[in-house]
Amino acid sequence: MKFIKEDIKLNQFKPAYLLYGTEAYLKTLYKNKLKVAMVGEGDSMNYSHFDGKGIDVPEVIGIANTLPFFADHRVIVIENSGFFKNASDLADYMKNIPESTHFIFVEDEVDKRNRMYKAVKDVGRISEMNGMDETNLKIWVASLLRKDNKKITEKTLVYFLNKTGSDMENLQTEVEKLVCYAMDRDIITEADVDAICTTQLENKIFQMIDFIANKRQQQALALYYDLLTLKEKPMSILFLITRHFNILLQIKEMKRIGIATSAMSQKAGVPPFAVNKYLAQTNNFTTPVLKEALTTCADIEENVKTGRLIDKIGVELLIVKYSTK
Repeated sequence: MKFIKEDIKLNQFKPAYLLYGTEAYLKTLYKNKLKVAMVGEGDSMNYSHFDGKGIDVPEVIGIANTLPFFADHRVIVIENSGFFKNASDLADYMKNIPESTHFIFVEDEVDKRNRMYKAVKDVGRISEMNGMDETNLKIWVASLLRKDNKKITEKTLVYFLNKTGSDMENLQTEVEKLVCYAMDRDIITEADVDAICTTQLENKIFQMIDFIANKRQQQALALYYDLLTLKEKPMSILFLITRHFNILLQIKEMKRIGIATSAMSQKAGVPPFAVNKYLAQTNNFTTPVLKEALTTCADIEENVKTGRLIDKIGVELLIVKYSTK
């Protein structure tokens, strides 16, 4: 990201940029920064956008070979193409991009052995954009509030993040809600967070697993019934519980073999901000219990899909089994 900022500042742009990773907010932010820096707002003559699989490569090359219309740059944005995981004829073209044409690729996942990845690396810049760690996330949220002359204590900020999660697009929306709700007040409080912010489903699952681990069965079941009242599907809840147990097992094993905390985020597929929370929760489960829980989750899913068990009851039985004292 630092190099992209420098390119924009110096107004010197590479033929191609690849933005990839799990943080949609950052990818959108830098995609738009690059686009505006090169062709400005509303220039439809020199800007083209392609999204999804099945993109017509000859059409893209034809546009790329066209000189910009009364401008210095032509920008082509290609998103979610799969070019960086599968073979693409566009890889050979990367060596022949006209000086005035610039590609911006936006992807969730890439294969670094892929020809397209290597081709873009040779001529341009590649930036992996994943979630921020807790420290930087706090700084970022505080800066958003500061723009509207609002302040927040460290304790309330942690409370806010625990409730809303670490997705930056969602956090921006929740901050906007807080600013509007607080009106003329300068300080954001926990009461404000409770009143206006939406608790993310995955955070509710995290809380449910905490209740299960601490054998607080009534609280775990109450949270489950609340989710059902909110029209969450039992099988969706089962999927998230299964995913959670799987992440706990992965992180527990990584901790055992001495993998650094900083590397756990990418390997387990969780935001950097959440790693310490998962690490703390692994202390409540042994490895055999986590493996057994995953087997139980799979059995319940199979029994529901084959009609031997009602989905609502299946998840309830899972919660009861692992929260019984």
